[in-house]
Amino acid sequence: MMQESVADLMQGMGRAARAAGLVLAAATTQQKNRALAAAATALRSHEPDILAANARDMQEALAKGLSGALLDRLRLDAARVAAMARGLEDIEQLADPIGKHLAEWSRPNGLIIQRVSVPLGVIGIIYESRPNVTADAGALCLKSSNAVILRGGSESAGSSAAIHACLEQGLVAAGLPRTCIQLVPTTDRAAVGHMLSDMADSLDVIVPRGGKNLIARVQKEARVPVIGHLEGVCHVYVDRGANLEMAQHIVVNAKMRRTGICGSAETLLVDRGCAATHLAPLIRSLIDAGCEVRGDELSSRADARVKVATEQDWYAEYLDAVIAVRVVDDVDAAIEHIRRYGSQHTECIVTDSTTVAERFLARVDSAIVLHNASTQFADGGEFGMGAEIGISTDKFHARGPVGVEQLTSYKYVVRGNGQVRD
Repeated sequence: MMQESVADLMQGMGRAARAAGLVLAAATTQQKNRALAAAATALRSHEPDILAANARDMQEALAKGLSGALLDRLRLDAARVAAMARGLEDIEQLADPIGKHLAEWSRPNGLIIQRVSVPLGVIGIIYESRPNVTADAGALCLKSSNAVILRGGSESAGSSAAIHACLEQGLVAAGLPRTCIQLVPTTDRAAVGHMLSDMADSLDVIVPRGGKNLIARVQKEARVPVIGHLEGVCHVYVDRGANLEMAQHIVVNAKMRRTGICGSAETLLVDRGCAATHLAPLIRSLIDAGCEVRGDELSSRADARVKVATEQDWYAEYLDAVIAVRVVDDVDAAIEHIRRYGSQHTECIVTDSTTVAERFLARVDSAIVLHNASTQFADGGEFGMGAEIGISTDKFHARGPVGVEQLTSYKYVVRGNGQVRD
């Protein structure tokens, strides 16, 4: 495909999205819900086609030597397809976030002012590997009345196309334009460049979801606002007041349930006050679960299988069965370590002390902070949002899981009866 044809393609998609967005902004809740229900039905009925397309994607990814983390993100099975369908139905059951009266007040001159929720407009979503993002992102944008242009990774092109076809079926069944949810049909990387720098008149916001290089490029080159996060360097801090058995369950789950997601724990911090009793069992539990441990001097002494950590390990987002372990003096030292090395994504404290927990929760400046719960709960579905487009570590507009509520803005509606300003 020539460069000019990519430009024409993207500009045409942008114009179509603008037009579809006007229709979608006026769509009823019932109409949007019909589209979501029909799309969920289509996902289930077309499961064999989706899995066949994914098998082809997996075969090509294996031939290219993709990492284990990327392969895990790419892989679909019957359970994951069913989960996508349930996710659409969960979003269907959410309250419509559009047209809500967020606030209302009157002025002494009789003006009545309302703040009302509205769609963002047209959203561009650029993502890698995970084909389920096609379903989640399309559904979230539909529910929040935003038209969307999806650009999935080349490694998941076949899977994403099969899933997108099901979303289109849902739109048609509800009488909505197919162009409400568009999938860029080319794997040419020039399409990403056009979305970032040449479509400011079509796109209102871009949401990147992928690796560090993708996010950095989007944040550097985008000419429209960006909602995203750079890395998920997530921590679990085990305090001296922690129950050891609980700590072991949480730490192993936080790291090993799915190592390739952004909420996977990358660093374990252990309070010096419980290192004698907790450090060795925690390390043993991780190694027994198949995790490589890279630790400081005390960690290396606690278990001979621990590899010596370097300074870079404290910054690392492994997205693999690897974790860094460090002993810190107390909760304040843990907070300082997270401030220095973390990415403001998700952090957990394990302790039975409410006082220490509240100190940690109040002073750690991350999008998500947890007490006695795995960092793997950093997920919009687990937050009751139905699904998410991603976890934002930004502080403007949206922070944490980005669901339907976070894909809205607001406007002011002012009603009068002839008032003029002096």
